[in-house]
Amino acid sequence: MGREQWKKIWVGSAGNMVEWFDWFVYATFAVYFADSFFPEGNETANLMNTMGIFAVGFFMRPVGGWLLGRIGDRRGRKAALTLTVTLMSASAVLIAVAPTYAVAGYGGVAVLMVARLLQGLSVGGEYAASATYLTEASAPDRRGFASSFQYVSMTAGQLVGLGLLIVLQRTMSEQALHDWGWRIPFVIGALGAAVVFYLRRTMLETEVYAESGAAEDEDRGTLKALWAHRREAFLVVALTMGGTVAYYTYTTYLTKFLARSAGMEKSTASLVSFCALFVFMCLQPLAGMLSDRVGRRPLLIGFAVGSTFLTVPIMTMLKHAGTFWPALGLSLLALVVVTGYTSINACVKAELFPTGIRALGVALPYAVANALFGGTAEYVALWFKNAGLEAGYFWYVAGCAAVSLVVYLTMRETRDIDLARTGTAVPAPGGARPAEGAGVPTAS
Repeated sequence: MGREQWKKIWVGSAGNMVEWFDWFVYATFAVYFADSFFPEGNETANLMNTMGIFAVGFFMRPVGGWLLGRIGDRRGRKAALTLTVTLMSASAVLIAVAPTYAVAGYGGVAVLMVARLLQGLSVGGEYAASATYLTEASAPDRRGFASSFQYVSMTAGQLVGLGLLIVLQRTMSEQALHDWGWRIPFVIGALGAAVVFYLRRTMLETEVYAESGAAEDEDRGTLKALWAHRREAFLVVALTMGGTVAYYTYTTYLTKFLARSAGMEKSTASLVSFCALFVFMCLQPLAGMLSDRVGRRPLLIGFAVGSTFLTVPIMTMLKHAGTFWPALGLSLLALVVVTGYTSINACVKAELFPTGIRALGVALPYAVANALFGGTAEYVALWFKNAGLEAGYFWYVAGCAAVSLVVYLTMRETRDIDLARTGTAVPAPGGARPAEGAGVPTAS
């Protein structure tokens, strides 16, 4: 890769890291501020209510996917990425200053809700804009490697959040964290977003978009154009289903699961998550490089098989792990399996669409899938726990992976697709290999 390509990947990844830091610290610190916004009572119920607001943000992601995906296809990837970080900064500020139940009753909940709606809009476009940008900014034979940095940066954002949590847990009292310490990460997130806003204002547009002539296509970034590629759009939803449920289970939910179900100290549970996620982050580029050699489907199939058959035993053993090392080993095993999806899902989705509809084509169906399955994962897990049927959630995760497995087995390889194909043309019918300007292979 050339210096300019690395610069594009760096700027895109840095912004993505801050975006996802702001997104995930809500879930990471929820155990400390859940009781601040609701009346005293059942701690699990308060956490469920707080995570319910977390899920609401996911249901704004389709709106953000449509709005920012349209901007990304019509105005460019740079314009969409700059707007996403602006929205995220505003949401972080709102959460940082949100009044508690003791001060404003349910007024604080209203502020949280507005902030999560803004975050949903932002992240709904951020995923697709960064996936498209990172994929287009790379050489044709390094797309898997380059796009893997999306989850490197996403995980780095979460690691910074977890690292901050561990530092605060060791430097502040439990009471101080519950009272006001949980606001610190949101202040940091707002400041980080301001820095990234400047970086993205000076970033370069991808050559694929700049040279595509997409700006001359009246249908670029429209729902009409997306409907012409509805098979690819439905494919994005289906191949995302299992991956997003597994990802949120072993990342944002893991710390709470270890603390509340496995009976571990919060600080120990946080350390397990931090160490596991660090290894997970380092695996992403390696798996991306592997996909550039062997193709995308083998990794996706490996993830789905592993998640379908290993989720129940891994989660069952995690519940009884008890100490740091067994919990870390099981968490690492789970995240190694998930790497087969996370390392390459960005480029797979971007490869499905031509330039004129790529950002919207990735954004909207992916956001829909996340709203239905990713955003509700923790709430569903807590619902099963509250009902005394916690093991039911383990089977739910495995079932979602099984559905995606069927999709991976029937879809065609995307590694060698020409990413520079332009316009919003309807995909070529049948099994013919697509030429430049044509669509891409979808499920058989």
